[in-house]
Amino acid sequence: MYKFLVFILFLPLIACQQKEKNCQNFKTGTFTFEALVGTELETTTFFRNDSIEIDYFRGKSDTSSIRWINECEYIVKKLNPKNMAEEKAVHIRILNSNNNQYTFDYAIVGQTTRKKGTATKVK
Repeated sequence: MYKFLVFILFLPLIACQQKEKNCQNFKTGTFTFEALVGTELETTTFFRNDSIEIDYFRGKSDTSSIRWINECEYIVKKLNPKNMAEEKAVHIRILNSNNNQYTFDYAIVGQTTRKKGTATKVK
């Protein structure tokens, strides 16, 4: 019974621990992101400064504008979309960070279904 009471008393402390979230370190730099595309693990490299992001994927580059909403959230919008799907902006939220990596979730602006990913800062 005593162990149960101790557990109940410390549960709020354990549940309320904040994960590290040092978003400022990830506003600029060179990053990599891996994603499963079909059955292949694909890597995207991207360079980001405060207002522009350049993605390199399968030997091609693409440029997007970035608008920071707050310290840890931003909107990405392709500057030269090639189709209707690319015209849609994406809302990205940095959820937590650890050393040179950050975990984020993202969704097309206006949609509620969010996906998660992890990016690694290489420079």
